[in-house]
Amino acid sequence: MDSLLIKGGVPLHGEVTISGAKNAVLPIMAATLLTAEECVIRNVPNLSDVKFMGQILASLGAEVRQEGNSYRVRAAKIKGVGDYDLIRKMRGSICIMGPLLGRLKKATVSLPGGCIIGARPINLHLKGFEALGTKITVEAGYVHAHAKRLVGADLFLGGRAGSTVLGTANVMMAATLAEGVTIIESAACEPEVVDLANFLTAMGAKITGVGSPTITITGVKELHGAEHDVIPDRIEAATFAIAAAATDGEVTLLGARPDHMHAILDKMRGAGVKVERKGTSLTVRRNGKLKPVDITTLPYSGFPTDVQAQMMVLMAMTPGISIITERIFESRFMHVSELARLGADIEIEGPSAIVKGGKPLSGAPVMASDLRASAALVIAGMAAKGTTQVNRVYHLDRGYENIDVKLRKLGARIERVEES
Repeated sequence: MDSLLIKGGVPLHGEVTISGAKNAVLPIMAATLLTAEECVIRNVPNLSDVKFMGQILASLGAEVRQEGNSYRVRAAKIKGVGDYDLIRKMRGSICIMGPLLGRLKKATVSLPGGCIIGARPINLHLKGFEALGTKITVEAGYVHAHAKRLVGADLFLGGRAGSTVLGTANVMMAATLAEGVTIIESAACEPEVVDLANFLTAMGAKITGVGSPTITITGVKELHGAEHDVIPDRIEAATFAIAAAATDGEVTLLGARPDHMHAILDKMRGAGVKVERKGTSLTVRRNGKLKPVDITTLPYSGFPTDVQAQMMVLMAMTPGISIITERIFESRFMHVSELARLGADIEIEGPSAIVKGGKPLSGAPVMASDLRASAALVIAGMAAKGTTQVNRVYHLDRGYENIDVKLRKLGARIERVEES
């Protein structure tokens, strides 16, 4: 198992190209199951989750070919039963269920896994499928779904923490081949959902309202092959932007989409970070002293839960008190105890973290608990004095393409070593 060894105290400088979005590419890859024709997906990041999804598609009978940062998928003949061991490793794998139901009217999928960041039930996915006429049973770790036919319906996908991103994607994919019209109320508005809808539209689907809480899908008899470029990863862009500010450096993010990052950039500017937009790039650096800001994670277009841990590092370095409230996942403060090893002063009170910032961070061995916590610990290690070893970085490889390589090009003293 690999770990990252970081010698901190070096400001990051230079340019970094933002990769394709992990949270967009996985459902887009799954959507290729909706047609027997070949699909080409470009700007695909080289991530372990993407490789898992490729293996899942192949296990279902699809032909999957990787050509650099592009994937060619032809799902001419597929089966409706997913590989248990592959699917249970990755939360995003549940999004094969909608395409299988749309195309085959049946699907058997194991309950998915992923990062341990709190309960992420799939009840809203199943509620949506049932509204379309699907019968669902759960037995021995599998979800069994079948329908004689899928029929459009009006359905509500709001949950305790707001809209469901994967649930919206899953039901939208199934509805493209349903009879009649499906209207999803309280649909997720994330850019990744819009990107999926754009791919489905290129395949011949009829979808309106994406990017709003009401999505309307008019079913068609069949979909055809299509080509698509995946949007840049707004979470990766935010991570590098925060790393630039935390190390007191200056980094230009090439290919970033600031229109997908309004809430993030607003909080960063409020914290004393200067963000300059030049065409399709963003240049980030400190603008004087850092200032504390309060943050509450919310569904898009609010502040994303996937950037909460990284911003907590910046606030731990900022003199004053900031309050970070987590409204999406109830167990997403597992990085707090590890940041404390580096000298951060943070207290948890219910859904909020009280960050008493301004104390210097110093290097120490730390353990990554999930994908975004891993990124936060890397940022903290680069900002700290001394050496930090971040263990269990396989989490990082799930969602960041060659992050250690990219950081080295920006001047970070970081190397991948075998965990001792």
